[in-house]
Amino acid sequence: MVRFKNRWLLVEFIPCPQDDALPSIRRTSESNITSKDIYAAMKQSVLHNFGDTGWGAVGYSLTVKYFSPTTNICIIRVGRDQHKIAWGAVTLLSTIEGRRFIPNVVQVSGTIKHAQFAAIQHNHIVVARYRALAKTPAGYQDTYGSFLDASTKEIEALQD
Repeated sequence: MVRFKNRWLLVEFIPCPQDDALPSIRRTSESNITSKDIYAAMKQSVLHNFGDTGWGAVGYSLTVKYFSPTTNICIIRVGRDQHKIAWGAVTLLSTIEGRRFIPNVVQVSGTIKHAQFAAIQHNHIVVARYRALAKTPAGYQDTYGSFLDASTKEIEALQD
């Protein structure tokens, strides 16, 4: 019996304001995208850039396993042989549901465990960025601590 091998893409979607092309660091709670929207945008990107043959190769194994609207982090599973097509489709993606984003592929992993570790670490970096922008003192209690705990548990609960 042969095991199905995957690659895991950890992607950050950086939102762009509608009036300029420069990225901004803000929460996407204003933009309300979901994992289904990301999947649909990925499908359209693969079809547009790689055609029906590309979608035929990638479509059966492409899955959006996790998306956090607070930190814009997404974990995508794709077959090992087709991961370069999916990576290219993510890189060429510019809009999701009419909203502009800059996709940043943070890591490509061979196992879900490494993708989980990278996602947790990246969440800490993004939350530190939010705290620095808010200019809060070090001892200040905010909701990001509880968010980090909840997101860590949710990411660790992901199964292949």
